[in-house]
Amino acid sequence: MLFDPKHGQYLGTLEAELRRARGLTPELMSEVMAQACGCFAPHEEAATRGIRRLIEAGACVDAVLTLIALELPQWKLRRVLYEDGEWHCSLSSQPQLPIELDEVAEGSHEALPLAALIALLHARRDLTGSESVATGVPPVNASAGYTMCCDNFA
Repeated sequence: MLFDPKHGQYLGTLEAELRRARGLTPELMSEVMAQACGCFAPHEEAATRGIRRLIEAGACVDAVLTLIALELPQWKLRRVLYEDGEWHCSLSSQPQLPIELDEVAEGSHEALPLAALIALLHARRDLTGSESVATGVPPVNASAGYTMCCDNFA
């Protein structure tokens, strides 16, 4: 997916809507899947139907975890914490690292499924934002001749 500056705007609007919601509904989940998720093209109908069934059965957390597994398979649920009346959810793309070294996507809300969805949006925003950010190493063209390192590492 190419970086689209409007995509971050949509994610911000969607996050505000999630923060205002009291609970996860099939309509809200469909809106998240339509605006924030791009992996459903080959199997959109089957995935949508399965997630919708989970929500209707009351398994909202399972529905959100299924969505995270389908949309961002490299991201894993790192931590879930309930504190001061709010759920705090952290997703990580490198859960084997100590938490101090890891870059996590976090979300918080009074409802656990919505906290996990907000974390999904933050992970999605981090993922799309990293595609547009230039790396610290400039591209190097191949040149004729020899290359020599002149750094003094002593």
